[in-house]
Amino acid sequence: MAAFPWHSRQRNYKTEFESCSLEAVPLDFGDYHPLKPITVTESKTKKMGRKGSTSSTSSSSSSSMVDPLSSVLDGTDPLSMFAATADPVTTTSNMDSSRKKRDDISTVGTDFEPWSSKRGDILARYTTTEKLSINLFMGSEKGKAAASTSAMSEKVRTRLEELDDLEEGSQRELLNLTQQDYMNRIEELNQSLKDAWASDQKVKALKIVIQCSKLLSDTSVIQFYPSKFVLITDILDTFGKLVYERIFSMCVDNRSVLSDHFSPENVNDTAKETCLNWFFKIASIRELIPRFYVEAAILNCNKFLSKTGISECLPRLTCMIRGIGDPLVSVYARAYLCRVGFDLVGMEVAPHLKESLNKNFFDFLLTFKQIHGDTVQNQLVVQGVEIPLYLTLYSPAIDWILQCIAYHAPEVLLTEMMERCKKLGNNALLLNSVMSAFRAEFIAARSMDFIGMIKECDESGFPKHLLFRSLGLNLALADPPESDRLQILNEAWKVITKLKNPQDYINCAEVWVEYTCRHFTKREVNTVLADVIKHMTPDRAFEDAYPQLHSIIKKVIAYFHDFSVLFSVEKFLPFLDMFQKENIRVEVCKCIMEAFIKHQQEPTKDPVILNALLHVCKTMHDSVNALTLEDEKRMLAILINGFIKMVSFGRDFEQQLSFYVETRSMFCNLEPVLVQLIHSVNKLTMETRRVMKGNHSRKTAAFVRACVAFCFITIPSLTGIFTRLNLYLHSGQVALANQCLSQADAFFRAAVSLVPEVPKMINIDGKMRPSESFLLEFLCNLFSTLLIVPDHPEQGVLFLVRGLLNVIQDYTWEDTSDDKIRIYTNVLHLLSAMSQETYLYHVDKVDSNDSLYGGDSKFLAENNKLCETVITQILEHLKALGKDETLKRQSILALSFFNSILAHGDLRNNKLNQLSVNLWNLAQRHGCADTRTMVKTLEYIKKRSKQPEMSHLSELALRLPLQTRT
Repeated sequence: MAAFPWHSRQRNYKTEFESCSLEAVPLDFGDYHPLKPITVTESKTKKMGRKGSTSSTSSSSSSSMVDPLSSVLDGTDPLSMFAATADPVTTTSNMDSSRKKRDDISTVGTDFEPWSSKRGDILARYTTTEKLSINLFMGSEKGKAAASTSAMSEKVRTRLEELDDLEEGSQRELLNLTQQDYMNRIEELNQSLKDAWASDQKVKALKIVIQCSKLLSDTSVIQFYPSKFVLITDILDTFGKLVYERIFSMCVDNRSVLSDHFSPENVNDTAKETCLNWFFKIASIRELIPRFYVEAAILNCNKFLSKTGISECLPRLTCMIRGIGDPLVSVYARAYLCRVGFDLVGMEVAPHLKESLNKNFFDFLLTFKQIHGDTVQNQLVVQGVEIPLYLTLYSPAIDWILQCIAYHAPEVLLTEMMERCKKLGNNALLLNSVMSAFRAEFIAARSMDFIGMIKECDESGFPKHLLFRSLGLNLALADPPESDRLQILNEAWKVITKLKNPQDYINCAEVWVEYTCRHFTKREVNTVLADVIKHMTPDRAFEDAYPQLHSIIKKVIAYFHDFSVLFSVEKFLPFLDMFQKENIRVEVCKCIMEAFIKHQQEPTKDPVILNALLHVCKTMHDSVNALTLEDEKRMLAILINGFIKMVSFGRDFEQQLSFYVETRSMFCNLEPVLVQLIHSVNKLTMETRRVMKGNHSRKTAAFVRACVAFCFITIPSLTGIFTRLNLYLHSGQVALANQCLSQADAFFRAAVSLVPEVPKMINIDGKMRPSESFLLEFLCNLFSTLLIVPDHPEQGVLFLVRGLLNVIQDYTWEDTSDDKIRIYTNVLHLLSAMSQETYLYHVDKVDSNDSLYGGDSKFLAENNKLCETVITQILEHLKALGKDETLKRQSILALSFFNSILAHGDLRNNKLNQLSVNLWNLAQRHGCADTRTMVKTLEYIKKRSKQPEMSHLSELALRLPLQTRT
């Protein structure tokens, strides 16, 4: 193929910029502006006789602007139209329901912890390894027979017989169950209840609930009782909900729906009769505990019968509990009564029931001495349970009762309850529950009173350290009087530091560390940390307390945002040394680094901070091994990089570079950290240039060369091929800007020599993708830089460009890709720019080839020769695309090459002019061209031909036909 000579068009970049800039035209919007909001005024809609014809008027801020939505919809939006056609009954019901939810939210705030959030903790805390037993209901066929009897009296008689059948032993006992087996059986009973209800076997459902309620009288495995209570009351809740919804649904007829805020007058007779029937059934239960629990479960159904039904039932149920002899069973029954008062009944009536709930608690206080009676003591001896463990079984129930009573209660009532508890002997259990349930502000204001009560408690029954822990939890939420703060800490720590059991000690210390950090200085915090180290180091007790120790670290760094103060706490780093399990140690270090990055506002050079955080970062880095996940590596690198960015030695650039050299040796296993260091050193180099205003002295010139050397040495240690390529290019640009020409040349040569190593596929975010598009992007960036890189005096003209062309030629490109030709086209753009008398841009104090050669004819000849070689490669590729399956690609590339010649070539040259015509014809020869693009291109050529020195384009335009597809 004959070579086509290349003649670059001479460019006047300044004139081209001016011709491309937008013309500034003053605009007078008046009252109208496209971003000004439109005001639409709705008017009456007049219905016309013809179907679908409407008329409306609207006014806006502009008489010329009408809101399209209002004109089409006549002022009604689609959602409003939909709402207007909705069922008014359903809409009213939904509104009532949503209003009820809003009322509930306004009454019960987020400060009230619901039972649902407590149940999980109870199940996790109160476990057992002993064997359990359960009675399973065997079922009966009598229930099905009863359904076919029409006479009401016969039906009632049959159902009562079924209940008697349960009493007479239609059940079997399962023994030797593990805790998990027991929980599975309870879940089976819950599902059986739902299945029986769904199949209209209401009596069977009642039998299951009665049977489950009976289990709450069994305390044979006493340490499991709180968890058993949670499991059984879940079934009771299900039953209560099913009964309520059943009766509520019976109030619905064809005319209306009963609202959520109904009165008994709105309930029809059928629903009332059904509701009474349920209460009669429950009244026939012979045993006290199941009768109490089942009635409490459907307490809410009293609303169907009378307005005062709930208020009348609560005192009676409270009195029923007095008949339960076991104090543990009794207190949980009281807790369930409080639950239905808040969860099932709803807060809408709860204010009227406060007196009943208070009476419920005061009844418990009257029987509190039973806990320490002979009957309970004998039972504990039989089961081998110690009294401290037994007393903790009461905590969930008492805490819940007190929480319900204390919620939004006046201080007078809280004070009265506190005084009543104070008068009781062995009241540590109650005192702990009071501190758990009452408002933190109430406790904090009376901190010294509570400390006095704690001191008077009997140590043998309920450990004092638990009481101090509960007090500390309150003081973490509310502040005590300032004058008492130091005395409170001294009194509490006097007890805590004497604890012999490391677990008891750390559970208390964890809470009181926050109080110390909140109100005192680093001196007191240092004393507390020293005491923790003293207690937890012997016999490596810290190994069993990592969660608590981790919590202490979090609390300390949450209050000490000044890290120079934090790391000056003498015992802080020795405290970190207790975390000897690697994964825990790393998590602690991550917490410290996250806090530093979040709270450190200004760059620092404090040696105390730097030494401490280097130690912390080194700990994180050294945890990386072959099994470390990529996400974990990325997270650690982000934290270490955040630290590196916050270190600044000001104008002491040499010290800054020394820091980067040190960190490079410490964090060599995390590639993102090395990348950050290279960027940081390049930034330091440019900062040096800025300070010197581009005029380097001998000292600063040597320094920037040292920075450049740092980057040149570090980049090869990276594994990512494109990371290396881009850093070579970036660092070369920085070296060039600092007049380090030989170093810049070395960077660019390293980048060119690395191109052949680019693999066909690369890993991007865990997925393998073709690399050619990334390589094309990099090479285009490289070409832009090579324009201003001066030729090496010993390497010949355009040495780097020639080397890059050889690499591109030898690289194995995909047959289905045209990226090679796109690269050659960009090389042609580069060579055209290099042939100009003055280049488009320069680097300050660096002479590019336009200054070195000054338009020398030999240089231009070499440039044109390279252009001819590139054109030959492009044309050969276009020729190879002449097959049927590649004609579309040929058309796109031909038009692209045509546009390149139009932009950069001198079309007054006949051969180049003819080449452009051939490319135009080739682009549309097979009917594959984008006709619209070609029409716009031809219009552009005709417009350009009217400019000075571009008249020759008019002749070209005449030679460019537009073919239509036929």
